[in-house]
Amino acid sequence: MKFVRFGEPGQERPGMIDASGTIRDLSAVIDDISGRHLSKASVQKLAALNPQSLPAVTGDTRIGPCVGDVRNFISIGLNYVDHAIESNAPIPPEPIVFNKLTSCISGPNDPVVLMKDSKKTDWEVEVAMVIGEPTYLVDEQQALSSIAGLCICHDISEREFQLERGGQWMKGKSGPTYGPLGPWLVTPDELDIQNLDLWLDVNGERMQTGTTAKMIFGFATIVSYLSQFMKLMPGDVITTGTPPGVGMAMTPPRFLQAGDVVSLGVAGLGEQRQDIVAHRAV
Repeated sequence: MKFVRFGEPGQERPGMIDASGTIRDLSAVIDDISGRHLSKASVQKLAALNPQSLPAVTGDTRIGPCVGDVRNFISIGLNYVDHAIESNAPIPPEPIVFNKLTSCISGPNDPVVLMKDSKKTDWEVEVAMVIGEPTYLVDEQQALSSIAGLCICHDISEREFQLERGGQWMKGKSGPTYGPLGPWLVTPDELDIQNLDLWLDVNGERMQTGTTAKMIFGFATIVSYLSQFMKLMPGDVITTGTPPGVGMAMTPPRFLQAGDVVSLGVAGLGEQRQDIVAHRAV
């Protein structure tokens, strides 16, 4: 199944994508695509619906973040061998864990507003997981059953704030609009999750190409690992790292500027497109 949220910011409604690609309105069935509706039992009930019985959404409509009411936004860093190499970083022996604030979440095609005084805003196409069940102290065999769905995450990163200003990475990871999610939340049964192709273009020029087959720590490993330290809850988002091709690794480094257009996609998960705009109040 492919779930979607549509409508103006803060007023998104839940939907599903039918076989023809049409959005079907789920608001008469559930109030949102959020943690309380992402358990295995809830998703099975939604899967039993006849999409043709639901109202079609016609005309242009904004696509919002594919999951609402996110409480925790957890990130894994340097999780592709070739990205760690281009970053001049050692291959991590354990997953590198940090947070993005949930206030950075935006829709997949919303403008990205550069942070105040940003000079080094960078791009990172990633695959994110959304948890569907309370998950604590699980092994890798149990871990995959905790995943309600996967989506695209653009883990936008201000490198000066992240790496040169001391403290934790989250300072460069959490600006408003620096966490686009969607367009769809896709249930794992539709995907070969450890074999998904990723790509990202800036102004039509290919910057990143990768595959989840080259992740250092796979999806099951990440969920199991995190569950040893924290109880993951329904609706938590975990983004899993980026392949090579980020701007800071170029010679000379290249960063996003107002007027740039970024397009990115993951096989089976759809595409995003964002206009980069100058700082303003968000």
